[in-house]
Amino acid sequence: MTTENIEKAEQAIARAKQVVIVSHYNPDGDAVGASLALYHFFANRKIQVNIILPNDIPEFLEWMPAYNTIIIAQNNFKKADSIIKKADLLFFVDMNATHRSGAELEKILDEATAFKILIDHHPEPNIDCDIIYSSTKTSSTCELIYNFLFKYLNKKEELTLEIAECIYVGIMTDTGSFSYMCNNPNTFLILAELMKLKVDGEKIHRNVYDNYSIARIKLLGLLLCKRLTVLPEFATSYMYLTKKDMLQCNYKRGDTEGFVNYGLSMKIVKFTAFFIERDNRVRISFRSKGNFNVNNFAKKHFGGGGHRNASAAYYEDSLENTIAYFNQLLPLYAEELNS
Repeated sequence: MTTENIEKAEQAIARAKQVVIVSHYNPDGDAVGASLALYHFFANRKIQVNIILPNDIPEFLEWMPAYNTIIIAQNNFKKADSIIKKADLLFFVDMNATHRSGAELEKILDEATAFKILIDHHPEPNIDCDIIYSSTKTSSTCELIYNFLFKYLNKKEELTLEIAECIYVGIMTDTGSFSYMCNNPNTFLILAELMKLKVDGEKIHRNVYDNYSIARIKLLGLLLCKRLTVLPEFATSYMYLTKKDMLQCNYKRGDTEGFVNYGLSMKIVKFTAFFIERDNRVRISFRSKGNFNVNNFAKKHFGGGGHRNASAAYYEDSLENTIAYFNQLLPLYAEELNS
């Protein structure tokens, strides 16, 4: 952050009376962790603060401190609308465009008159903000939240255990439990500072990764046994779930979190995709190893995006047609995937 932006942020925070924090549709651990970390920072200062998320958070994050204060726009749109319009300071976290909050919130966020700050680690931020703090070289948005509050604003004395736990969750989940996007020493220096506050990393890991539903385990078994295809000639795999699959296994929001990574766990695979059938469209997650850029792949062919090794998209077609289209694309990348 520039000195000018640090000063502008300090002034905006000092005069703030109504703070709102928003993040993307289908919020993950980084989105929820970043939102709650900011929430606790302002709540501890006795400043009115609200988190507004487009839809429900996964069940395995419902242990996080103050998660029950989150306003779900899908369930109470009028309240969300009113709160955003009254805000004098608006944070966008873990999102690089307002459409990522869903069609209902997009227009309201674009028209909001509050002082706007974006904190995000996705490429190409595209929100009209007074301050944009964006870096694709960090593990997570939660790492940027730590830098913003405790490095640039120098509020280290205000780092509490609750804030530390939220930041830890974001870093842990967005690095696949410290298995990718975590080669920067600064990431571990921040984790060390969080540990000094007695963050229990083992307990948090259990809360997130050993807290799944029966439905999730059934879905995973079905996925790996009957819905996995491996294409050695393209160093690629893909998996899919139908609406019927999810209905039969009593699917709930968050049950498929992380499933895409199983497709990348095989030695011969450099690129994987995971297709989930929705109403009138297909949700796709892409993952890769090494230099194969799935952000570019998702953007060029499916109108999506994300990071170099992790991206996502929605494609408005049938599941069958979407998978067929994906297979048609692979020969175009054969040389790159086999290099």
